Amino acid sequence: MGALPRVRVEDRSQISGSEAAVPLVLDVDDALLRTDMLHETAIACLKANPLRIFNLVGWLFQGKAVLKRKLSESVPLDVENLPLNEDLVAYARDAHANGRKVGLATAADELLAKRLGRRFDFVDFVIASDGISNLKGVNKAAVLVERFPDGFAYAGDSRSDLDVWAVSQSIVLAGASYDTTRKARALGKPVEAEFIRPRLGVRGWLRAVRAHQWAKNALVFVPLVLSGLATDPLALAQALVAFAAISMMASGTYLLNDLFDLRDDRIHWTKRNRPLASGALRIKHGVPAAAVLIGGGLVAAASLGLATFGLVAAYMVTTLAYSFYLKRQPIVDAFTLAALFTLRLGIGIAAVSAVPSPWLLVFSMFLFTSLSFAKRQTEIQKSVANGRSSVSGRGYLGSDAGMVVAMGVSTAMAAITIMVLYIMNDVYNAEFYRQPLFLWVFPAALFMWVSRIWLLCHREQLNDDPVAFAIRDPISLGLGGLMAGAFVLGWTL
Repeated sequence: MGALPRVRVEDRSQISGSEAAVPLVLDVDDALLRTDMLHETAIACLKANPLRIFNLVGWLFQGKAVLKRKLSESVPLDVENLPLNEDLVAYARDAHANGRKVGLATAADELLAKRLGRRFDFVDFVIASDGISNLKGVNKAAVLVERFPDGFAYAGDSRSDLDVWAVSQSIVLAGASYDTTRKARALGKPVEAEFIRPRLGVRGWLRAVRAHQWAKNALVFVPLVLSGLATDPLALAQALVAFAAISMMASGTYLLNDLFDLRDDRIHWTKRNRPLASGALRIKHGVPAAAVLIGGGLVAAASLGLATFGLVAAYMVTTLAYSFYLKRQPIVDAFTLAALFTLRLGIGIAAVSAVPSPWLLVFSMFLFTSLSFAKRQTEIQKSVANGRSSVSGRGYLGSDAGMVVAMGVSTAMAAITIMVLYIMNDVYNAEFYRQPLFLWVFPAALFMWVSRIWLLCHREQLNDDPVAFAIRDPISLGLGGLMAGAFVLGWTL
C-alpha cells in the first residue's frame, strides 16, 4: 500500500455538472471518522462501570437503535477529539466552499451525530438513527431517496453502503475494502473520488501491542542468571516460555489500557499517535486481539505450573485494576507500576523454580517506584507547559511536581542502599560469586544512571518512559554493559 496514493480523485469528465451539484452525503463511522461511535460509546460505558455489560446486552436485545440511543444518553462522548479522515474532510470542505450542500447520514444515534455535525463548518444537515429505526443499509437508502429525489452523492466505506450507492447519483469511496470497492464500481455509477485507508501492517500491529516494551519482560531471566541455571537447557526453555507468556499478557493488557484511555490519549502530546487513539487500529479489531493475547499468555503460563499461572493471572488482575482505577490515584499508581515490574521477577522465579531473594524483590520495588515517579514528573511538566493545571487521566496536579521529584529521588537512593547492604551482607558469603569485589561496580553505576535519569527529568529532556528511554540512550546502555561485565567477572574469575 505504500506505493499507492491515499486519495484518488476521478476524472471529472465522467461526472456531469448536474451530478457534481447534487448534495454530498457523508457516512460517519469509519468514513468521515477513523473510528465507530457505537464502539466508542460502548467502551466509554464499560470504562465507567464494567458491570454495565449487562445493560449493553439488555439494550442490544431491544435493537441496535435502542442500544445506540441508550449509550448516547448515558455516555458523554468527546466528539471534538475523535480521529478524522482528514482527506475526506478536506474534500467535503472544498465542495461546500464551491456551493455544494454537504451533510451527514449515519447509523449513529442523532444525539451524537448532531453534536459531531457542529464540529464542522461545512455540514448543512444531519440524518441519523432516532432510537427507533437504525439508519443503515436499505433504511438509509430509503430516507436519502425521499430526502433528495433529484439525486445525491454518497461517501461511504462498508458493505452495507452498497445499498445506498445503488440509489445514489455518484460514489465517493471513503476507505472501503478491496471487495467493497470492487462491488461499488460494478454498480456502474460515476466515482467522484477514492480515499484509501492506510493498512496497519506488521509495524503498526507491533506499535499497537507495544512490542518495544517487551524489553521490560527480560526481567524474567534475572532469576535464571542469579540462581546459576543459565546453562541448564530446561531452565532456559522454561524462562523463554515465561517471557512469551508475560509478553503476550502485557501486550493484551496494553491494548485494553489503550481502549479505556482513548479520550485521554487523544489530548496527549505523544499518545494521540497510538494506533487505537489515532484510528489506525479499529476498536473492533483491537478487542479480539487483546482477548487472544491475554488468553495465549494464560495458556503459556499454565504450561509452567500453577505458581507461574497464578503470578501471570495476578499480573493481569493488577494491570486491569490499574487501567480502571489505580492509575488515577496519585502515589498508588507509581507503587502499582513498581509491583508489576516486580511481578515479572516473581514469574521468572516461579518458572525456573529458583529460590526467592528478598533483597532482589525489595530492590526492584524501590527502583521501579522511582522510575514510575520519573514518568509522572515528565507528564506533569508537559501538562503544565501545555497550559493545564493537572495531568489528564491521572490524579496529579501541576503543583505536585516538587513532591514527586522528592519521592522519586528518595526511592532511587533507597534502591542503591539496598544493593549496598546486599553486597555487604550476602555476596561475600555466597558460593555463586568467585570475585565479589567486582560487584561494587553495581551501586556506583546504578547511582550514575538514576541520577542521570532524574537530572534529565529535571531539565525536561526525558522521554515519557524512563525504561524506553534507557534502551535507546547510549550512556544508559554503556552503564548497563559495565554492570553486565562486572557481573560476569565476579561470577567467572
